[in-house]
Amino acid sequence: MSKQYGNEDFLANLITDACISILTGKVTFNVDNIRVSKILGCGVHQSEVVQGMVFKRYVEGDVTKATNCKVAVYSCPLDSLQTETKGTVIIKSADELMNYSKGEENQIEAQIKSISDAGCSVIVSGGKVGELCQHYCNKYKIMVVRLMSKWDLRRLCRSIGATPLPRITAPTADEAGHCDRVYVDEIGDTSVIIFRQDKEESAIATIVIRGSTDNIIDDVERAVDDGINTFKALTKNGKLLPGAGATEIELAKQITTYGESEPGLEQYAIKKFAESLEHLPRAIAENAGAKATEVLSRLYAAHHEGKKYAGLDIEAQGVGIKDATEMKLEDLYLSKYWGLKFATQAACTILTVDQIIMAKAAGGPKPKENKDWDED
Repeated sequence: MSKQYGNEDFLANLITDACISILTGKVTFNVDNIRVSKILGCGVHQSEVVQGMVFKRYVEGDVTKATNCKVAVYSCPLDSLQTETKGTVIIKSADELMNYSKGEENQIEAQIKSISDAGCSVIVSGGKVGELCQHYCNKYKIMVVRLMSKWDLRRLCRSIGATPLPRITAPTADEAGHCDRVYVDEIGDTSVIIFRQDKEESAIATIVIRGSTDNIIDDVERAVDDGINTFKALTKNGKLLPGAGATEIELAKQITTYGESEPGLEQYAIKKFAESLEHLPRAIAENAGAKATEVLSRLYAAHHEGKKYAGLDIEAQGVGIKDATEMKLEDLYLSKYWGLKFATQAACTILTVDQIIMAKAAGGPKPKENKDWDED
């Protein structure tokens, strides 16, 4: 949340509400169950959590609302089947012309009617929607939604508990999904279709991000993504460490003390490792517009006095030193642990390399050159 200074409390509560709503007593947390929908307009504080899914598109037919409805999901186009080969039909009378497409119309109407008789008032198609199918859907008051993304189709099925069907048949009770409300809404100047579950817990939640510019929305999206992954890490290991550079300086102090007790050349490597940990608090001080060297000296002095939770307070004039736990600034233990482990592993791997293999151009005679030749 440090990326969005001033909005961190609002975004933290927004992410927490979305993550808690999809837990439903499960041990594992899947970050894919939190979707993000970016809609231009208003400010960041108009962002909200929707229990269900939000799609930035409009319905295909005339029906725009369904309540407490069954949903039939198809991974195929909602249209009549057509062969890949071309055919020729010779019509000799007016009756043959009138009856030419009646069989197809009757078949499509029977399919749509069977879906309506199964209790489904919403159809979601993963392909195009034919005009004839759309006509009969309007006739039987069925709402039609078209989703071209197979990922959106899968997530919607997980959200409403439906099974995607490969062909147009009436779904059984187990194959049909259920949604409390499916309706068309307008957020800003963007038309959206919302599949909303009124219950407190749902399989998928959507965070609708608002913002005045695309850059702001993209920055908020990255912050939300970090927050969701932070929540996932906390479900695995709930340990936290003091932030604001307190952990890094305390580690640097203790590693430096250990290095001074080591004889030989090893102490220089240990001290350099400790010095590398100063980069994070140094970056915080420089971003706050303070003199990094001076701030680090005061921070080291506080830690040598036994204040092991002392961190950088960027809200104080000239960047002050304050207890990170009092400021409620904490970092993930897992992030610190794996960050140090991977960085150390990469450095040690590079140091173990004693030969460098360089790729050179293949051998062979050089092509002839002529000063009169053009570059082409």
